[in-house]
Amino acid sequence: MTREEKKKLARELLEKHGSEILNSHSFLKSHKFIQHGDMSVYEHSVNVAERAVRINRFLHAKCKERDLVRGALLHDYFLYDWHIDGKDKGNVHPKLHGFFHPSTALKNASRDFVLTEREKDIIKKHMWPLTVVPPLCREAWVVTLADKYCSAMETIGLHKARLKAKYIELNND
Repeated sequence: MTREEKKKLARELLEKHGSEILNSHSFLKSHKFIQHGDMSVYEHSVNVAERAVRINRFLHAKCKERDLVRGALLHDYFLYDWHIDGKDKGNVHPKLHGFFHPSTALKNASRDFVLTEREKDIIKKHMWPLTVVPPLCREAWVVTLADKYCSAMETIGLHKARLKAKYIELNND
């Protein structure tokens, strides 16, 4: 399978398992927040989900793809700008974002979507070892690996923003 075919397969799985999330008004708000470099939280989450699917296939990890995709999309569903110290009301621990955002993401995701236990484990533990307790399922391990890879590539500028925001009203929400 070529690289382009693998990317296409990953995108198809995102649409199949993640369309409810990708098209939700609240998830679309993540276009407003920068994650690393010029990358929005929305695009970072899509990148992590695509990479997780590819890692799962490459390693033959036999992850439940629905849980893998949904957990990856929601792993950073904290919905605030973590770069602004104390100015964003959602960022309750501005100096310790890396330690605390998984709990905020899980709270928001549980409020807006029905989650499986695997999806909850992915969201809550994707920052291991900062979260201290390691992931319990292979899906969470794969997303943790995909997140570390994507974060590094975005931070050093090897992954550039490429998705265009959907035409929705994102201001005043």
